Amino acid sequence: MTADALATEMANTERRRLRALVEVRLVEADALHAPDFELVHPSGGVWSKEQYLGGIASGDINYRRFEAVSSIDVMMDGDLAVLRYRSVIDIAVRGQEAGLLECWHLDCYRREQDGLWRARWSQATSIDHP
Repeated sequence: MTADALATEMANTERRRLRALVEVRLVEADALHAPDFELVHPSGGVWSKEQYLGGIASGDINYRRFEAVSSIDVMMDGDLAVLRYRSVIDIAVRGQEAGLLECWHLDCYRREQDGLWRARWSQATSIDHP
């Protein structure tokens, strides 16, 4: 597979991961996140895979929209892929009123021993508009 084709595949994988989170497709979301996945969310806290996907399963984390609104830039090196893009998120957390966020994302994927790519780290940084 060429470098461009692999970068396109990784961007499509990230879009599929976002859709799985919004649509609460937990089996698919689980398969796209490494067992040791960690998310640094826009408030600065860290959620493990269990906390993150468990929150989505329980409805404590309710994505109404989560999509890339820029191109997804991909940097690859061996079994590591780093993705960077901007998103728009409509989310309610733990019963709070839903709200829109714009964020920058930096996501690190690792190719596992089974050959599949899984998200290992994800960091979302909120974009404030003056």
